[in-house]
Amino acid sequence: MKTLKNAIILSTLFGFAFLTSCDKDDTTIDETANFSAENALLAAKTDNTVEGTLTIMENGFDENVTPTLRTGVISLFTECTIITFDDHGDGTGTIVLDFGEGCTLNNGATVTGKINLAYGAIENNARTITYSFEGYTYNNNGVEGGGEIVRELENANGNPASTVNETITVTFPSSSVTATRVGLRVAEWVEGVGTGTWLDNVYHITGNWNTSFTNGFSRTGVVTQTLVRELSCFYLVEGVLEVEQDGLSGTLDFGDGACDNNAVFTFNGVEYPVLL
Repeated sequence: MKTLKNAIILSTLFGFAFLTSCDKDDTTIDETANFSAENALLAAKTDNTVEGTLTIMENGFDENVTPTLRTGVISLFTECTIITFDDHGDGTGTIVLDFGEGCTLNNGATVTGKINLAYGAIENNARTITYSFEGYTYNNNGVEGGGEIVRELENANGNPASTVNETITVTFPSSSVTATRVGLRVAEWVEGVGTGTWLDNVYHITGNWNTSFTNGFSRTGVVTQTLVRELSCFYLVEGVLEVEQDGLSGTLDFGDGACDNNAVFTFNGVEYPVLL
């Protein structure tokens, strides 16, 4: 059985708290780098918070602005979300997602505060969406910052796609350490377009990002095989991420498309099965 320390080590590599077991030698990774439980936990919370927040913003935009989703929509948002949608009539507008002092969405995420979205007119098959946060938290983790999303109506494959040059800072209720994730994330919407429900949405995610913590810890991730996210599944179902931190590099393979919590971390030619 792997020790809890090894489970914590693996969790730092993509930001999920892994619980894992196998019969392989447990010492290889331990001898390579010195990791801490705190860094593992904060890395997990950072990635989950950023990815969850981007999903909320994308769905908030699609449900209100994309014409095929305006009527008969099965919403990601519950009644405790106050959505203020102002279409200026010239292709521009604003959306405010107000979660008040606490709101649980249909995907189980608990959020507070506001997300402000302002979108521009369509130019050259794309529009720019700016975003900012007001007192916003995701599962009790604070989110600050802002930036732009470039939303293509149709990419080369004929699908909507969002490109985020992200700089998002996450704070934690139980730690004085803060984390800032900077990078490029491209999400191509490949299934569920125009069906009126978020449950059948499937996204292909590519990009790279670096997460820096105020305690000096940092981690980089590069997508080497497209990540597949089905919103009906809590886990990534496919794809490979190459990760590096503190001199340690390896790959994390999320599987062959099945909705399960199985993945494989490969380090120094050795495969370690993990449970997400």
